[in-house]
Amino acid sequence: MFNNLLPPIVVQILQRLDLVLLSALGLLIFAGGVTLYSASDMSLEMVYRQGLHFLLGCSLMVVMSQVQSKTLRQWVVWLYGIGLVLLVLVLVVGETKKGATRWLYIGIDIQPAEMMKIAVPMMIAYYFSEKSLPPRLIDIIIALILIFVPMLLIMKQPDLGTSLLIAVSGLFVIYLAGMSWWLIGGAIAFIAVAAPLMFHYGMHEYQRQRVLTLISDDVNVLKEGYHIYQSKIAIGAGGLYGKGWQNGDQSHLDFLPERHTDFIYAVFGEEFGLVGNLALLSLYLFIIWRALYIASKGEDTFGRLLAGSLSLTFFIYLLVNTGMVSGVLPVVGVPLPLVSYGGTSIVTLMIAFGIIMGMKKRKRIYQTDD
Repeated sequence: MFNNLLPPIVVQILQRLDLVLLSALGLLIFAGGVTLYSASDMSLEMVYRQGLHFLLGCSLMVVMSQVQSKTLRQWVVWLYGIGLVLLVLVLVVGETKKGATRWLYIGIDIQPAEMMKIAVPMMIAYYFSEKSLPPRLIDIIIALILIFVPMLLIMKQPDLGTSLLIAVSGLFVIYLAGMSWWLIGGAIAFIAVAAPLMFHYGMHEYQRQRVLTLISDDVNVLKEGYHIYQSKIAIGAGGLYGKGWQNGDQSHLDFLPERHTDFIYAVFGEEFGLVGNLALLSLYLFIIWRALYIASKGEDTFGRLLAGSLSLTFFIYLLVNTGMVSGVLPVVGVPLPLVSYGGTSIVTLMIAFGIIMGMKKRKRIYQTDD
């Protein structure tokens, strides 16, 4: 109907965007802005900066939605290789903040680990798209090497949460490629055996303490258990309908730490209650379902594997943050996607959704008259 009223280039851009997914993302971003305004003690400056991040992210999402699968494939190896070089540079000349070396200064601070959240699943999807599926054991081993090299570099920063999320995004590609169930069972068994060794020799003391805080009954709620204790109080205090917007005691009386970033879900739960939480989680699940639906309609193997992995990784972001804030998972510093304050995370996620939209089959936009 509108094809005859709009310029062809505008029609083409709109045709590549999934308006259903875009509308759901808009609702989520709005909910995030409302919650952030309250969590930041009505700081318009923080909401303004968050809005600028969203505008940048949306712009890049539109750009990425126009990129065809075959065009994206041409840049995969370069993107992955540049990411590895930047991760090495972080360890050599990176900036240290709050005890972690995660940033490079190139006029502005950048965090190369965020780039690898897209580059790693893209690289694994590219590798398997060149192979016969389901993958052979040797192909799976090579894919695991491609995953674990950047993972180990990021763990060195140290950033355990991001390294695990990147590993999961790559593993999702292997799973979607048709990994056999006996190999999946073997991997689970290996992880179960390796977990104690990882706990004792592969984790920093503060990381081990977070795990012990989760599983131990003897936790000092004024020290190592403070974050989770206050978060659970906030969520429980919300009751069924919540205390109302800007009326949360835990956040506005400064009991709840990191309330505008990692623990913003607790702010939302206290102010909007169980009903609000269920509505927010339903919106998240709808976004994930729509993204997976688009992935299933991908124009080629590369597109389907990449879009599927990015969609499932978004689900893991949601699962880890809500589990962490609710006290059923250890604290790993993973923000609530598109709600927590943070520019790099938002831009990365919006780029990922642009890629997902761009992977669906292209249709003819209009026909010329004979």
